[in-house]
Amino acid sequence: MKQFMIVLMISLMVGSFSGVVYANELDGVHQTWWGGKDDERQVDDEIPEPQGGPEYTERIRQPVSNIILQQRYPDTVILRGPDTSNRIALTFDDGPDPRFTPELLDVLSEYGVPATFFVMGARAERYPEIVERMNNEGHVIGNHSYWHPNLVEEGDIATLEREVNQTEDVINDIVGYRTRLFRAPYGFLYNQLVEKLAEMDYSVIGWSLDTLDWREMPAEEIAYTVISNVNPGAIILMHDGGEYDSDRTNTIEAVRQLIPVLQEQGFEFVTVPELTGIPYQR
Repeated sequence: MKQFMIVLMISLMVGSFSGVVYANELDGVHQTWWGGKDDERQVDDEIPEPQGGPEYTERIRQPVSNIILQQRYPDTVILRGPDTSNRIALTFDDGPDPRFTPELLDVLSEYGVPATFFVMGARAERYPEIVERMNNEGHVIGNHSYWHPNLVEEGDIATLEREVNQTEDVINDIVGYRTRLFRAPYGFLYNQLVEKLAEMDYSVIGWSLDTLDWREMPAEEIAYTVISNVNPGAIILMHDGGEYDSDRTNTIEAVRQLIPVLQEQGFEFVTVPELTGIPYQR
């Protein structure tokens, strides 16, 4: 812990701190090349791109607060677990991404930590072996839509149904169950979309702690955001995938740093279903 804090202080002295945001907050593929900050990753493959665009441009447009939606639909929208024990849940969006997800899985395996992955259907279909590995190593798989559109901007119930059902089928084909967990791209929903998801027998999983890791801050800042703001019952939002030019290297390193610190503080990492008591499959 002492060594971590020394590294963090040095990082903060040479950079700017990005802060923390809480829950209130194409159809196409790209040929990709990747060179990481600290190492080189070459992926000669086609990674399906999020249809709705990057987090940088979309997250500033949040239409309805997730807190308000949770108040309106307390049986459907879940932002955290109970605060009666030191259990917390790591969640990861936008994968599977062959550049980053396998390395993240290595770190989680090293510490024996389960997580909940909200996968893009198009990417799960493209990289089923990574989703299979998630499942085999004790992680829970959730639905993050097929092409990652901005569902509020689309404003169409039919689009929601198509995106959710197509991804549900892909997940079932790979891991053998139909997930009941859904997280909207960018966390964006409105009343009618939540009502439709409830009708489809889904629980909408939000978060209580947003790491903002998509901004690609130094790993020490991402880890500090979690360590300094976590509390019992927290659902923590992170990303194991991104656009073709994004880098999740710092997210992976942050996870490596924060797990032992929080375990030392008495926190237990569990999946979202374990934390909330919500069934994850039909």
